[in-house]
Amino acid sequence: MMANKTFEGGCHCGVVRFRVETDLPATVQACNCSICAKAGYLHLIVPTAHFQLLQGQQDLSCYTFNTGVAQHLFCRHCGIKSFYVPRSNPDGFSVNIRCLDNVTPDNFIIEAFDGQNWEQHAAGLTHLSQPIQRQE
Repeated sequence: MMANKTFEGGCHCGVVRFRVETDLPATVQACNCSICAKAGYLHLIVPTAHFQLLQGQQDLSCYTFNTGVAQHLFCRHCGIKSFYVPRSNPDGFSVNIRCLDNVTPDNFIIEAFDGQNWEQHAAGLTHLSQPIQRQE
């Protein structure tokens, strides 16, 4: 049975704060690409409508590489990337569950994602930013 849950989170210094809504149990991806593996990022990908930046817009810096499509957003004060717009899901956000308040990775289902071979596997993520159709 799916249950809707709202979480809040932010960067290390607290300047950037956000809210995200997801269904539980939620599956997150542990990507092995060069940037995610180094950062320990665990991806919770949600539709744009399920993400709200609460504060800190002016305190975000953007880093892009390779194709320039992914918008890696970092707090310019503490350097933490708590969320970003992924190349696989430009219509959504990827939230690092490690940046959610009072949550541990144990609260989620973690699956491996082969980001080192991103081109072969990215299509498997596109459905995650689509709005969930709830049955009445």
